[in-house]
Amino acid sequence: MEGSTGGVRIVSRRLVRPEQAAGSPDDSAPSEPETIHLTPWDLRMITVDYIQKGLLLPKPRTAGGGAQLVDNLASSLARALARFYPLAGRLAVTATDDATGDPSIVVSLRCNGEGAEFVRAEAPGVTVSDIIASDPGYYIPSSVVWSFFPLNGLLGTDAALDDDDGSRLAVLAAQVTELADGVFVAMSLNHAVADGTTFWHLFNTWSEISRTRDGCELSTPRPVLDRWFLETSPVPIALPFGKLEDIVRRPVYLPVRECFFDFSAESVKKLKEKANAEMAGTATATATVSSLQSLLAHLWRASCRARELAPDRETTYILLVGCRARVKGIPQEYMGNAVTAAMARSTAGDVVSKGLGWAAWLLNRAVAAFDEASVRDDLASWPRDPRFVYVAKPTREEDPAMVITGSSSRFDVYGNDFGWGRPVAVRSGAGNKTDGKVTVYEGRDGGGSMALEVCLAPKALARLVADEEFMEAVSAAVA
Repeated sequence: MEGSTGGVRIVSRRLVRPEQAAGSPDDSAPSEPETIHLTPWDLRMITVDYIQKGLLLPKPRTAGGGAQLVDNLASSLARALARFYPLAGRLAVTATDDATGDPSIVVSLRCNGEGAEFVRAEAPGVTVSDIIASDPGYYIPSSVVWSFFPLNGLLGTDAALDDDDGSRLAVLAAQVTELADGVFVAMSLNHAVADGTTFWHLFNTWSEISRTRDGCELSTPRPVLDRWFLETSPVPIALPFGKLEDIVRRPVYLPVRECFFDFSAESVKKLKEKANAEMAGTATATATVSSLQSLLAHLWRASCRARELAPDRETTYILLVGCRARVKGIPQEYMGNAVTAAMARSTAGDVVSKGLGWAAWLLNRAVAAFDEASVRDDLASWPRDPRFVYVAKPTREEDPAMVITGSSSRFDVYGNDFGWGRPVAVRSGAGNKTDGKVTVYEGRDGGGSMALEVCLAPKALARLVADEEFMEAVSAAVA
């Protein structure tokens, strides 16, 4: 045993390298290391925490016990990495000079096959019922759940800095934690090398390989590994800094609590119908507010009440918008970052008093304002004026009037059956957990159901859970 955190004992660590499956020559990594240069979308995310998502699964009946289970999962991950071999590489930093002769650095992904970190852990005192509950809207035991994830508390830049022994951290890590009556399978992925779409694409590939016999063709498509740059973009992009540490701002996260809310397909449908009915005959005559926009507007209004914001206080809602279907030349299977942000802004008083439809319409217009030309302009200007994402700034308190939603209800979460049953629940790690952070998932029942993982200041979250108008739409969890 290596140690314990939050009731979780680390049993072993290893590196998992890409391994070509028999009869799959197309999955082989290059014989010589290659370099993937990072795009503006990639580089701006190097200053945030790793993406951390994981699945709670039933207890498998595996001959050979937990050790055999973990070996099988490590083997299937190795075969998945044969398709996603860049994620077994390491970040590299090269000092150079820019066009004016000033010092600069280039950050790239070196595809050397060094491997993803793979952790085996045990939590014999933790049960499935400790993580999920049947009550509508239930608190997440963060101290326990967060210990199910590897590479906690790390920024993307940490993987580009040498450890004391001269080694580099992995850009991808997985942890398999055996519980008393279940298994938690988690991954942590450096946000500078890929986004949530790639994260779940890899998860889907890993689980399908795990449950499929060798030699069978996978239904999960192969990733597109070539990085997408504007035709006019410099490649590689030289950052105007003397050293990587110059862009690092260590976040100071204020205390938050998390709650998980399930919404049935019928509940989501009712919210959508209400939102569109309220706006009927107005601006929505030519557009329909979506199910997700209606649900998020429901949360936005409730969060304003829970935070007890003054009516004249400005509140913003940031939605992360995927660019794969919106920017020409980027395929759905693209491996990397392809996300931009849409923002809705109003006063808390208007968000609360003008109704669900009005708040949903603000979100609808923010997404509709997406313009491919402006995205391209932003990408073109970024190398000349690089701007990085800082989730929690140590110089001031986090904005208690902002809500930001990441992930997508379209990601295939509950289809990740590793061979002994579909997931019971999905959870995220400690990464990027700020006041107002909301993660959206597909609902476990499918068919248009959805779930929200909400982080708020403790007192505000308690008021949210006690908000009858909000909770009326929340369903009881089904384990």
